[in-house]
Amino acid sequence: MWARGEAERRDVTTAVRFTLEELADIAPGNSVEVRVPPAGAVQAVAGPRHTRGTPPNVVETDPETWLGLATGTVAWADAVADGRVHASGDRSDISHLLPLTVGRRAASGTGGEPEPPVVPG
Repeated sequence: MWARGEAERRDVTTAVRFTLEELADIAPGNSVEVRVPPAGAVQAVAGPRHTRGTPPNVVETDPETWLGLATGTVAWADAVADGRVHASGDRSDISHLLPLTVGRRAASGTGGEPEPPVVPG
């Protein structure tokens, strides 16, 4: 719905949370905190664990930009350059993890579900 421009706020929030969970699944860890206020935040990427205070590696952006990054409709370098993404810390460049596979499928209109395996026949 977001990709078609038909999403309500709750739909956007759900999509952000889902894609943040997807990021944490493909890059498990606690070295980078990705914040998308007010929708959610997640810790991801293997490396030194953060335990107190402000994390040393933070990525923060708005829901629209995050969904654009997750789906591949927004380039990481462009979003950082024009200030839509604030990335601080040595490990905060997560461009190699984006776009997310599920996000690319959603943006292309093929849905968020994995395609069934092809059975040779």
